[in-house]
Amino acid sequence: MRFLSSVDMPCHPWMAMVILPFLLLLLMPLASAETWPFCGDSGDYELNSTYEANLLLLSSTLPNKAASSTTLFATDTVGNGPNTIFALALCRGDYNASACEGCLVNAFQDGQEHCPNTKDVTVYYNGNPCMLRFSNQKFLATTVNDKILVIANIEMPLNTSTRADSFRLLLVTLLNNTAQSAANSSRRFTTSRLDVSSFPTLYCLMQCTPDLTADDCAACFQPYSQLTLRYIDSRQGGQVLGTRCSMRYEIYPFFQGEPMLRTINLVSELPAINNTMPPVTVYPQLPAAQATIQEHQGRNSNWKAPWIIAVAAPLLSIFLCFICCIVWMTRRRKGTEILHDQAAKNRPEEDTLVWRLEDKSSEFTLFEFSEILHATRNFSKENLLGQGGFGPVYKGQLSDGIEIAVKRLASHSRQGFTEFKNEVELIAKLQHSNLVKLMGCCIQGEEKLLVYEYLPNKSLDFFIFDVSRTTLVVWNKRCVIIEGIAQGLLYLHKHSRLRIIHRDLKASNILLDQDMNPKISDFGLAKIFSSNDTQGSTKRVVGTYGYMAPEYASEGIYSIKSDVFSFGVLLLEILSGQRNSGFHQHEDFLNLLGYSWQLWEGGRFLELVEASIAKEIHAAEARRYINIALMCVQEHADDRPTMSNVVAMLNSEGVILPEPKHPAYFNLRVSKEDESGSVLYSHNDVTICSNNDVTITEEPDGR
Repeated sequence: MRFLSSVDMPCHPWMAMVILPFLLLLLMPLASAETWPFCGDSGDYELNSTYEANLLLLSSTLPNKAASSTTLFATDTVGNGPNTIFALALCRGDYNASACEGCLVNAFQDGQEHCPNTKDVTVYYNGNPCMLRFSNQKFLATTVNDKILVIANIEMPLNTSTRADSFRLLLVTLLNNTAQSAANSSRRFTTSRLDVSSFPTLYCLMQCTPDLTADDCAACFQPYSQLTLRYIDSRQGGQVLGTRCSMRYEIYPFFQGEPMLRTINLVSELPAINNTMPPVTVYPQLPAAQATIQEHQGRNSNWKAPWIIAVAAPLLSIFLCFICCIVWMTRRRKGTEILHDQAAKNRPEEDTLVWRLEDKSSEFTLFEFSEILHATRNFSKENLLGQGGFGPVYKGQLSDGIEIAVKRLASHSRQGFTEFKNEVELIAKLQHSNLVKLMGCCIQGEEKLLVYEYLPNKSLDFFIFDVSRTTLVVWNKRCVIIEGIAQGLLYLHKHSRLRIIHRDLKASNILLDQDMNPKISDFGLAKIFSSNDTQGSTKRVVGTYGYMAPEYASEGIYSIKSDVFSFGVLLLEILSGQRNSGFHQHEDFLNLLGYSWQLWEGGRFLELVEASIAKEIHAAEARRYINIALMCVQEHADDRPTMSNVVAMLNSEGVILPEPKHPAYFNLRVSKEDESGSVLYSHNDVTICSNNDVTITEEPDGR
């Protein structure tokens, strides 16, 4: 009988005597947990390794893949060679897609929390809302039902042997009928109800993974009656969970909807009751080592299993001593090999991140480095489009004629590598007409490349801040650009699967296609929230001064309102044709926010509008856009609108907008100017450098 999975213990046998009391103490918190993990014995993966990168990728795609399936089931294989991960995910058949996806997202997190760095992990939950297994072993190639977990309620509904025998017969009848119905159903899922007078009503749910045949599903359920009689015997409820099939019964309705199978009034079919149990079908007994048995208290899941400690203590002591001796002897013999392996593990983090998205429906591609070299003509100067914060960007053309833009990560840039991983894992899953499309990536040695769709008109700053090109962007076109940026942010904040904070929205990160439609780019600094989160904080402040909200720049607090602030700055720049950072051309105002606020308060807001569009824009329209921009850059985050509000205000000409409060940084004054032309601000005794093209970071927060 298995109680705890094996763990990697220290090499000295005497450590078992020290560690054992702590392990026994840890049994008590487990007794109240709702998560039941199996930590396999296939070894551990290294931090920042290829296996970890593959697992991160898998955790970002598999939950949605399962939730998108009509059967709430998915399998996947990620990676190559020794870093391949095989995974299986299944949600209970009566759950909806949203609940399924949320459960599986939590399962990945709980699995890594309870089994840190373990390559083979299985996660079950109380009530079995979902099940997850990932492993470096090729378990998908078989239909073996392993990692079996039996959970029994403590309450006994019957206190006489006669009624207990009858109850057992009813239960086995229900289980057999439900198993047959589940095996014959297209989804391999059935719920049932059994009503018999003078006995509690029984409710049952049984499910197999949908990839099993009807015969395989029936065979998977065969031992469950035996396990139920052996370990759950006449309890008010219980569960048997496995990686290929699961069963649960209770004396109350625990599943959603009406039962699919209903068996009523079987009392007339029962044989005469005596003090011995009537004959039932008993299947071959499972070896005890294949099942883990736990008990819980009804619906409250307050486990009471003191006997676990009594049995586990001596077994753990013997087991740990034995393992420690083996490990100690092995390490002595292989000391030289370990030193050699350790040198290999110290290779740069960049060399370990190699993964492949193998979902055939995905348009994401892992490019060969030779293919990128040929497309960019060996990264020739003629193909150089510009210099980003983490490396140059080149134009290229694939062999099929498709034009691409290639962002080449600067060599040995560990800071940039973190952003590289973030961008690959995030933007590959986003689909919106106002977000730049990431076509794929290339990882070879020190070369890390992101491959985007090519947008011929470069970025927004190329037009609005250059006097020779600003006339090319007429007012109607600027309206389309403003609306497109707002729609792209609204998608990130509200309509994408996870709430995403961009954190580096600025004119140079707005790319323009052939029709001058905007596409938000550069997601290297983005943060991902769950749909319930509203804000976060970090010690690692990243972004571009001039666009950063005050609460983020000074305290590291970020939220969707941080992006709203950046949007407001960008809107003022589009209207005025002036950069916010380094703005000190009018009186002694250092930035565009302070200047705009002065004009607004004085009723001279039309003076803010750039000359090239001043004749095209009506005064009422200019006032509305400036009003919206100033509302977005208000000092306090709670005063700023959401992007939903912004989009509504942009499209509602007749609505009277509220008056904005003063913007952040509006009272900044010029302190001094250094030799490089960068300007230093002085505000609230904090000195910060403003350079519109510089992305800054501070001390890492472990993201």
